[in-house]
Amino acid sequence: AGHAVTVLEQAPQVGGKLGWYARDGHGFDTGPSLVTLPQVFEDLFAATGDPLHAVLDLQRLDPAVAYRFADGTTTALPGRLDAIPATLDDDLGAGTGAQWSALLGRAEAMWRATEQPFLRSPLAGVATLARLARQTADLRTIAPGRTLRGLGSQYLTDPRLRVLLDRYATYSGSDPRRAPAALLTVPWVEQAFGSWYVRGGLRRLPEAVADRAAERGAVLRCGTAVTEVLVEGGRATGVRLADGETVRADVVVCNADAAALYGRLLPRHAPVRRVRAALRRVTPSSSGLVLLLALTGRTPGLAHHTVLFPADYDAEFDALFGRRGPKRPVADPTVYVSAPDDPATRPDAGSESWFVLVNAPRHEPDGGVDWTAPGLADATADRVLATLAERGLDVRDRVRWRVVRTPADLERETASPGGSIYGTSSNGARAAFLRPANASPLPGLFLVGGSAHPGGGLPLVTLSAEIVAGLVGPA
Repeated sequence: AGHAVTVLEQAPQVGGKLGWYARDGHGFDTGPSLVTLPQVFEDLFAATGDPLHAVLDLQRLDPAVAYRFADGTTTALPGRLDAIPATLDDDLGAGTGAQWSALLGRAEAMWRATEQPFLRSPLAGVATLARLARQTADLRTIAPGRTLRGLGSQYLTDPRLRVLLDRYATYSGSDPRRAPAALLTVPWVEQAFGSWYVRGGLRRLPEAVADRAAERGAVLRCGTAVTEVLVEGGRATGVRLADGETVRADVVVCNADAAALYGRLLPRHAPVRRVRAALRRVTPSSSGLVLLLALTGRTPGLAHHTVLFPADYDAEFDALFGRRGPKRPVADPTVYVSAPDDPATRPDAGSESWFVLVNAPRHEPDGGVDWTAPGLADATADRVLATLAERGLDVRDRVRWRVVRTPADLERETASPGGSIYGTSSNGARAAFLRPANASPLPGLFLVGGSAHPGGGLPLVTLSAEIVAGLVGPA
């Protein structure tokens, strides 16, 4: 749009939470593990040069995800929407496909009602609800006062389907008992538009975006930490770097966590008092504990994505958010395994590289869980491996080595408070409408990324950038 753009990245490489770890021929994406809503990226690349397919090899996954429930039943959801009902009927019993289809029918209506006026438009707090009311024939479609679990129970009687739906609250680090029903659009997007993998690892996506930005004239400076947003004359005028350098700018776009921006990077006199107060009142999202497993041998029939559910899902959310006692590592967690069948991730055909994730409370040394406490990370990792074994995936005798990454590591590497993955949680029926806005109260300062509107996940993060580009306008 004619702007001179400089990107300042504190890490040695681009990508942020979408990182990459490599050792001894094993490679792991260390953050997001699938791409949904690929049209967002197709639009970005088509608008700036060669189309997406000329740059990246996106592969639609089929099955999309394999699920194992506490009662031992399993289902592998197909990668295409029209095949899901029959699969559910075959795996979970007659009628389950119709229940899920009815729920997704409501989800589709929500998506159509909110995509343009909400996900692709600037946020105006609760006033966004009023705008949706004007633009939506029936505001009840998006159920603004209901929770994800509450709306799901209206359509789903099978307890396994309810567990499957609850998992989508964790996509925003939230509790399904409190998260807004609007999150129902997440399974719709995933199943209607597909789950996709980037051959070579998802790290290829931020690398491709960085290459495209450089082609268009942007200057990228990695290993460059920003310590302060400069405020002069009532507007943002640039940033100060860790080495003392000052970078002047007419517009500052912040992709750091909103809590870090308002709490640390802006001077105390900046006119953002109301936003700071609002952020103190919300619940930060949960975090995660990750195991990177370098394995010998191959696992027959293993899907790209596998989810193993516990017997008591509510106990997991209680532990994460401190209900019925203090926050604590989950004793019997849901375990997610991403195991791409991709030569780029393994040293040879007789090896596997697994990314294993369990939900975890944030790193809070004062009054919460201190993930730097001696032995805690390894003990929790041992328990995750034992849980995998109990649920039919015992790989303990196949581990060449493992790397354990805790919420404390995530906080250190990305400056996300407590290692919160998604900024603020969506706990609260209207929480989706109360995220930090893309246009800050300080003129010249804008927010993008998973902690700002419209939320976390690769497509929403990219839509936040599209919104900001529109707010900034041409040079």
